[in-house]
Amino acid sequence: MVGFENLVEVPPMRKTTVGYDCPEGVDIRGRYDAEFASILTRDALQFVASLQRQFASHISYAMDCRKEAKLRYNRGALPAFDPATNPLRHADWLCAPPPPALADRRVEITGPVERKMVINALNSGAKVFMADFEDALAPNWENLMRGHINLRDAVRGTISYHDKARNRVYKLNEQTAKLFVRPRGWHLPEAHVLIDGRPTAGCLVDFGLYFFHNWSAFRRNQGQGFGPFFYLPKMEHSREARIWNNVFTAAEKMAGIENGSIRATVLIETLPAVFQMDEILYELREHSVGLNCGRWDYIFSYVKTFQAHPDRLLPDRVLVGMGQHFMRSYSDLLIRTCHRRGVHAMGGMAAQIPIRDDPSANEAALELVRKDKLREVLAGHDGTWAAHPGLIPAIAEVFDAHMGGGPNQIYSAKREDAAGVQAEDLLQTPRGVRSMEGLRLNTRVGIQYVAAWLTGSGSVPLYNLMEDAATAEISRVQNWQWLKYEVELDGDGLGVRVTAELFGRVVEEEMERIEREVGKERFSKGMYREACKIFARQCTAPTLDDFLTLDAYNHIVVHHPLASSRL
Repeated sequence: MVGFENLVEVPPMRKTTVGYDCPEGVDIRGRYDAEFASILTRDALQFVASLQRQFASHISYAMDCRKEAKLRYNRGALPAFDPATNPLRHADWLCAPPPPALADRRVEITGPVERKMVINALNSGAKVFMADFEDALAPNWENLMRGHINLRDAVRGTISYHDKARNRVYKLNEQTAKLFVRPRGWHLPEAHVLIDGRPTAGCLVDFGLYFFHNWSAFRRNQGQGFGPFFYLPKMEHSREARIWNNVFTAAEKMAGIENGSIRATVLIETLPAVFQMDEILYELREHSVGLNCGRWDYIFSYVKTFQAHPDRLLPDRVLVGMGQHFMRSYSDLLIRTCHRRGVHAMGGMAAQIPIRDDPSANEAALELVRKDKLREVLAGHDGTWAAHPGLIPAIAEVFDAHMGGGPNQIYSAKREDAAGVQAEDLLQTPRGVRSMEGLRLNTRVGIQYVAAWLTGSGSVPLYNLMEDAATAEISRVQNWQWLKYEVELDGDGLGVRVTAELFGRVVEEEMERIEREVGKERFSKGMYREACKIFARQCTAPTLDDFLTLDAYNHIVVHHPLASSRL
């Protein structure tokens, strides 16, 4: 893909893989495995290559447009509704109605494509499981290939897992959640699959392999209107939705299935995208089943968008919740937009995980979840996300009690009051303190997440919350923002400014705390020191990198033991 060769360290072109039957122009740089070969068939790779060749220039243009927008914001401009699409926003049009299989989405669970997780999530009692190739997955070669094997087996109903430690075999129940798949964002490359000498767009690898191997099984086993279904991440503009729509149409033509068979929900998780929601739905109107409040990435995007605006500094990340005016406005506008267009408005992630050794703390955490979900259902959301199966009963109870007996609120809970949401509501600076503990927590969480990511785990339980790349990004960019503007800390840090010297001491002290918490043996065997270097470098860089994972990706591609010897 144009431009991706500059993002990852790709060795000189050579045919490295013996065993994979690659079509002309395709080179596999990951290790050979017979199971992987059942995914990386010649026809599947030809399909991915056709998508890459057809859409590479469009993706490259969209990424260039992102860079131009960033330059405008850095010069003082603010995101805004596009005057050119004002007629579209005010016109009366609808997306294709949700298929009956997706009418009820009141509780959805998310997680990586690890085999046991896939089984447990599909059996969890949730209406939907979003299998994640993006924020919850460290995209090393083993994780990606085994993820596709796991999803293929899940679609066919043959997936099982033998937990030898517990001597227990996991299999699918008769009733399971509907399966959605989230491919990586447009910006992420796949360095193990080269097409015409360049890394492939990671999202096209994820989508292409999954669709190619599973579209027929969906139709054979479940019939029209039962998938495949997708979640689409990290968009910033409707032009990116147009690319996805064209990818879907090309895939449907290849398979000989009806236009609109593929359905997708778009995560509104960037600040520019909230001003493009009508336009995004319009581009995907035959393939859309709604929008989702990707609120953790949205907070990350707020800082990234306003990185050159010293008047828009965030308070401690724990204070930036849905009670903040800009977050509540974002949610209200999303609900009104989706319901006006006849599709689902999905709520945000409950990141809490059960606290098994402290019943009172566990109940307090569950009460926070209930309050958050009560706010969502009363606001008009049709469903919401959970990070752990243990949260599903409590969330379902709240939604069941306030949904009015219907499968969704598309037509019963229009938020006409959100018509008054203006650009300034979406841009209001969040209020709250900036504390030393906030700086420490960002640093501690960020280092531990990167350490786990480097060793293959993209979804990490830390301090009773499930952390993924989105929450790690908040930690990184907030530290960077505070350092850039040398903010004065409140509370115990009164009068103290965040300087490079202070941050250096915080990093040393938090590394000592991490070692105490995880134990010397685990600390010495882990990649905490490597993670510390990456995270600290990102926080202190003169220019804010767009994504933490782009920097860290070079380490799992070039240096990770599962990949380094095969590149």
